[in-house]
Amino acid sequence: MSAFSAVVTTGIYCRPGCGARPKPENVRNFTLAAAAEVAGYRACLRCRPYRTEPSIGWAAPELVCRAVHLILDGALDDGKTEHDLGGRLGISARHLRRLFGDHLGVTPDQLARSSRAHFARRLLDDTDFPIVDIAFAAGFGSVRQFNRACLEVFRGTPGELRVRRRASDRLAADGGLALRLPFRPPLDWQVMLAYFAARAIAGVEHVSGDTYRRTVLIDGDPGVLELSPGGPDQLLLRAHLPHWEGLIHVVQRARRIFNLDADVDGATRHLAADAVIGPLLRRRPGIRAPGTWDPFETGVRAIIGQQVSVAGAGTITARVVERHGTPVPGLQALGLTRLFPSASTLADAHLEDVGLTSARTAAINAFARAVAERAIQLDGGSRLDELVASVSAIPGLGPWTAQYLALRLGEADAFPAADLGIRRSLSGAIGRPLTPHDVREISDRWRPWRAQAAASLWLGDQSR
Repeated sequence: MSAFSAVVTTGIYCRPGCGARPKPENVRNFTLAAAAEVAGYRACLRCRPYRTEPSIGWAAPELVCRAVHLILDGALDDGKTEHDLGGRLGISARHLRRLFGDHLGVTPDQLARSSRAHFARRLLDDTDFPIVDIAFAAGFGSVRQFNRACLEVFRGTPGELRVRRRASDRLAADGGLALRLPFRPPLDWQVMLAYFAARAIAGVEHVSGDTYRRTVLIDGDPGVLELSPGGPDQLLLRAHLPHWEGLIHVVQRARRIFNLDADVDGATRHLAADAVIGPLLRRRPGIRAPGTWDPFETGVRAIIGQQVSVAGAGTITARVVERHGTPVPGLQALGLTRLFPSASTLADAHLEDVGLTSARTAAINAFARAVAERAIQLDGGSRLDELVASVSAIPGLGPWTAQYLALRLGEADAFPAADLGIRRSLSGAIGRPLTPHDVREISDRWRPWRAQAAASLWLGDQSR
């Protein structure tokens, strides 16, 4: 599926929906903007394709998709190389470059450079940040690298590009830095927000009105993120951070909270004709599988929630945060007070006094220890079966916890078949009680988009 069209006669590439109407014989298609740039095309000034996010869904081989995920999270920043990335994925750098060339038309390094340049261009448009600050916020190692990338990708220096910005682009920040998070609609914000509101960890997360807020830890220092609607195809992120280096990766992680890069179109095409999921998709087409800012935090919350109500799990998790989380003063007006405790903190924490059994305490300690020691890797680079196996290897953790965590991590085919909410919803649709084994068998027809099916079963019936 091509996402960008380049015109041979003009040397310009556009995103879908641009008003340009070139002759079909003059058009070349590219999956990524970076590939069009490597081929020598420059971004259209009308549709400004750099204002979209790089995404390939899961159309390319899984290994390539995971590599893209890691690159967008900074796997090639701070001196890390394609050799390091290949090692994380279990292949050579040469084979990794070959896969990228065959399926995406770019090398991993070229994709990383394009991603940094596009993010920096949006900061040039939308903010009044000094150019030197933008260079480091976008992940460049120096202003010289930033200048060179702008010249190569956009045919202009950062200063020249800023002069060209449109008056309507600038986002006036009333406290914090405001940034747009574009996505491909639809997104049912109210339903998604209600899901997070019901599970918000007191002190760490807070939902008020149409805004989701949470504390974050950036390079050892606390900050706050606020997400709210910004239009039919974008959310508004307001970031209150102690410093701006690596902002590009903060934004990428923020996108994952509401799963903005999910391939909803691909899932819908596969599931629309299903007798159970199809009607749910038509009723609530903007539902997505919920994501997460911090997979470790989500994993601990899932362990606490085993065989406990949502409200009960919230109460216990709040106690864990109160006793072991780091206080963050001055945020009470936002409903926030603490950072979620780290994996190293909970690895040896005594948790029996918060309402957990000794077995559940041991499970959280073991999970935290495995994450701290990287026996469980939550960076999105592991295959679904690898992640499920590593989580399920912890005593007290089973398929439900592993699959639920994988779903929140963005795994498109994750499916917690033993989930009570899924069983109830599916049993109601089928017209008979179902066991987890029954649910698992039925879910096979939804592969490889079972996470979207799970989200529709959870959230699609608003009477639940």
